[in-house]
Amino acid sequence: MRGRRPIVFFGDSTRQGIPTTVCSPSLRSTWTAPGESAIVETTPACERRRGRNRGKHDPAGRRPRESGDMRQSFAVIGGGVLGLTVALRLLQRGQAVEVFEREALPGGLAAGFDLNEGQVGRQPIWLDRFYHHIFTSDLAFIALADELGLKDEILWRNPPTVTLIGGQIYRLDSARSLLNFTPMSPIGRLRTGFGLAILRALPSPRLLEGRTTGAWIRGVMGNSSYNTVWGPLLQGKFADAADEVALPWFWGRVHDRSPMLGYLQGGFQRFYDRLAIKVEGMGGKLRFATAVRQIAPEPKGGLSVTSSPASSSRPARTLRFDQVISTLPTALNWQIAPDLRRGDYARRYQWGQAIGAHCLIIALDRPLTGSYWVNINDAGYPFLVLVEHTNFMPTSDYEGRHLIYLGNYRPMSDPLFKKSKDEVLREFLPHLTKLNPDFEVDWVRESWMFAAPFAQPVVTREFKEHIPPFDTPIAGFSIANMYQVYPHDRGQNYSIVLAEALITHLTRQQHIPLVAEGAK
Repeated sequence: MRGRRPIVFFGDSTRQGIPTTVCSPSLRSTWTAPGESAIVETTPACERRRGRNRGKHDPAGRRPRESGDMRQSFAVIGGGVLGLTVALRLLQRGQAVEVFEREALPGGLAAGFDLNEGQVGRQPIWLDRFYHHIFTSDLAFIALADELGLKDEILWRNPPTVTLIGGQIYRLDSARSLLNFTPMSPIGRLRTGFGLAILRALPSPRLLEGRTTGAWIRGVMGNSSYNTVWGPLLQGKFADAADEVALPWFWGRVHDRSPMLGYLQGGFQRFYDRLAIKVEGMGGKLRFATAVRQIAPEPKGGLSVTSSPASSSRPARTLRFDQVISTLPTALNWQIAPDLRRGDYARRYQWGQAIGAHCLIIALDRPLTGSYWVNINDAGYPFLVLVEHTNFMPTSDYEGRHLIYLGNYRPMSDPLFKKSKDEVLREFLPHLTKLNPDFEVDWVRESWMFAAPFAQPVVTREFKEHIPPFDTPIAGFSIANMYQVYPHDRGQNYSIVLAEALITHLTRQQHIPLVAEGAK
């Protein structure tokens, strides 16, 4: 098998719970059909590293497994790409796995929806609830797509990304467009380009720790750059916390991105479905539309997981597992695992804020703009980004619909999350005439609205000190969520990277075997 370079994390890996180098099974294995055993190939460096950790103390009190006692039962809470990747890797190592997901289909909060749902006689057409694309640097996603047989169905394009400033649209997605960006002076453009070049060249944000994004941009790129481009974007996303956003997070936003964007034909729901089919085909149990209510230690060892149907009054039931892995947002883990709310662990990690994501999607009978991504830097708009999806993918994929996302990040207490779709439409649609004076409300043929709680951690300077490790004080209970991908931004790629990192961590601690049973 031909290996690929492992994913590398930077920063204080011990505190994050993420190894500096992930000996990634997804990057070192070939796709196997559902039900077949996977052979996991590892590098000598990975073998040596795991060997050095054998027998080391586990802070959660777990003991290494004896050589003849390799199979354990795992509950994985969350059926998004993170949870399903964890489940797949556990199954490939011969473990028993059950996945619990509140939503009715794979993908969790990132799942798609059928544009033709409820319309008799029409074929399903899937669209993401929240706008998604991948970058050429998203190697973990690309590798797993390859493993699932979907890599060749990723379309790569360079659609226009623009910014609305002073009522005018400016393209701002390349060095050439920056040089032609007239809202800034020539000196401002050069300083901005110099600052971006620094962030792209730095292999690690280690030297940037303790600094804020706003102060650094003002000092390096200039006040004009901050006030014109970056300040409105930070304020639109983080509101009152904009001036406290950690500079390493901004490094990740710049460093990890590419001009070329990728999209999976048919929508990313195909990826989640294919991953779920593979998990089920290898013997994993998938419990969709099932909400986990509580996780608690059992007196004789292991953990109990109490769950019930997410949308019915049917009684709850409790199952026992050797280990539980939660991929839920940190705030939800405190709710379902009360034993976490004790002592130093709670004082250190029950910290911080997360904001929610909100998307209004409209289907028009004609195009609205000529761009794919429109950053709204002008004040007075009720949304911070407009994504015209069908300026990336053809309208023929969606039965002629012109699909537009109007996206927001807001505190969970924001009134937007309590408004009906009709109220939001009445508030949002009049602003589209500023982007296209010809726009009429009757262009809108269909609409949908989605919201996701705790979607984006508020990444301040202190954030790094409060990132929880994989292990918790509850023996056998591990957590992995978007808080732990710092300094990188949340997304599908780093969900997969995090899943691989967790599996490597558990393997080092000898909670699971090194390779799949029967592998040679």
